[in-house]
Amino acid sequence: MIALLIFIALVLLLWGCAWFGAAILGPRRRTEQIAHEDFKLLVAAALTLVGLIIGFSFSMATSRYDQRKNYEEAEANAIGTEYLRVGLLPAADAVNVRALLRGYLEERILFYTTRDGERLRQINERTATTQAQLWSAVQASALEHPDVLKSLAIAGMNEVLNSQGYTLAAWRNRIPTPAWALMIVVAMLGNTMIGFAFSELPRPGLRLVVLPVIVSIAWFLIADIDSPRGGVIHVAPENLLSLAASLR
Repeated sequence: MIALLIFIALVLLLWGCAWFGAAILGPRRRTEQIAHEDFKLLVAAALTLVGLIIGFSFSMATSRYDQRKNYEEAEANAIGTEYLRVGLLPAADAVNVRALLRGYLEERILFYTTRDGERLRQINERTATTQAQLWSAVQASALEHPDVLKSLAIAGMNEVLNSQGYTLAAWRNRIPTPAWALMIVVAMLGNTMIGFAFSELPRPGLRLVVLPVIVSIAWFLIADIDSPRGGVIHVAPENLLSLAASLR
């Protein structure tokens, strides 16, 4: 709902800039003092810059989306591998650690599927507690029965904990706010110039709406991909869900 409201607000903002260029600035210009071809070149350059900024921003958003997907896969692989490695521990310790890993896996799935901020905070707190329990269980077993093979379980648990940290960092890695501000300013100026150019026409009409709608759709898509929890495009924990099903 919020994403839709932002999209509508962007369309109205950019359309307002185009209307301002056509209705306010257009009648005030003195055509004889304007080199028409030079002005057309300036408009083309401004629109090219808008397109480049949108393209680079889309590339940034998709790369971050792919990064979040890759870390989800890495988390599933780390948990699955550690689930097997704890078999190197004594039987009682292995049962305890595997039970903790199954609970930890459910918490990681909830991290990807939860949209509520307060519930997410609770999940992160439980995850931190479970991580401490996992490390303590493996560490205690390895210290009680030092063995080269048991070091594999320690190394695997380290990978499990590290993968969660990498995932959290990737979800916090968003397009910087100054980049969004730059896109908005450049697009506003570009639409104003378009409206100024169309002021020569007797009835610019829908021509003033086309570019604002196109740019707003592009921004909506970029913002949706760049937002891990908002919008409609999300990273589904497919690998974690598949691992949970196999462990059951």
